[in-house]
Amino acid sequence: MSDNNVNKDKKNNLKFATRLLHFGSEIDKATGASSVPIYQASTFHHEDIHNPPLHDYSRSGNPTRQALEDYIALLEGGERGFAYASGMAAISSTFLMLSSGDHVIVTEDVYGGTYRLLTLILNRLNIESTFVDMTDLEQVKAALQPNTKAVYMETPSNPTLKITDVAAVCEWAKSHELLTILDNTFMTPYYQRPIEQGVDIVLHSATKFLGGHSDVLAGLAVARTAEIGKQLKMLQNGLGTVLAPQESWLLMRGMKTLEARMAHSEISAAKLAAWLDARSDITAVFYPGLANHPGREIHESQSSGYGAVVSFDVGSGERAKRVLNKVTLPLVAVSLGAVESILSYPALMSHAAMPAEVRAARGITDGLLRFSVGLESIEDLIVDLEQALAEE
Repeated sequence: MSDNNVNKDKKNNLKFATRLLHFGSEIDKATGASSVPIYQASTFHHEDIHNPPLHDYSRSGNPTRQALEDYIALLEGGERGFAYASGMAAISSTFLMLSSGDHVIVTEDVYGGTYRLLTLILNRLNIESTFVDMTDLEQVKAALQPNTKAVYMETPSNPTLKITDVAAVCEWAKSHELLTILDNTFMTPYYQRPIEQGVDIVLHSATKFLGGHSDVLAGLAVARTAEIGKQLKMLQNGLGTVLAPQESWLLMRGMKTLEARMAHSEISAAKLAAWLDARSDITAVFYPGLANHPGREIHESQSSGYGAVVSFDVGSGERAKRVLNKVTLPLVAVSLGAVESILSYPALMSHAAMPAEVRAARGITDGLLRFSVGLESIEDLIVDLEQALAEE
């Protein structure tokens, strides 16, 4: 066994909170610095033309980005990690493992940007998609076509937090030699490790909970095997969809506090969900930690927590917009997963790319709001939301 594999095994034996801080590059070996250096360089000198350096051009590889990529691979338990300029760059690069004529089965209430990619861009390349309710394994199976090559999951889904049985889908997909891909943005590796359930590629919009501070745009992918990693590396290098050194450093800084932030926000999210669920003027509340959530049992079998996102339907688009204009504490904005709470309106924000009739069929109503709970006092957040919900 190589020294690298021995060190990796030692890191994997550490608790998650420890791995967040002791991930292999936390101390610069050249200087002893307590932070990964930012290698703000586009190219690297060849001391000996017959023995090229490990890194030669930053699109192909950069030491700062490499530290981040090794970091996320360790946290997710995969073979290789990759860092991209955005979550959509990670998603689109991964989908380009498919070829013209291929078909993919996709979670029906997928993130709006992923829906747009599949229906407006990849369809022009003759890559076909079928959207199904992945809470029902039989619907997944029924979507299989002779040209199906992959299954794409989001669990919990965005924004209605539906739960997919990851192990069951992976077992079926493997029997048909299908690639399995999962967007783990909502749960992060702190709560959910899909590779352990059999997933081939795990994706993140690292802009969200991993970065955690609304100050960096980034995407990550983790490959379960070296062979899949080799394919992703070719695409990352060929497409040039890489994350810059400064952003790589910012993301690593944010990731160090992931467990502390997620644990705090989850406690608050559970209180918010329970408070909303008890109100007669709220049409529906979506949160996997609620006892009445239909996917709770499956979620608990594959995740160690419920996350910090709560979606709820206030009954109408008019009321939703009124609430958005009356809240004073959360940001009213696109995105989620930050230290500050963010209240979003999927119909006009994250899922605006979906036609209205498609949103409606997926339960993304005009009255639906998505609350990403931050680190504020939950008591203050509830008081603020209560005044915003009050009828004038």
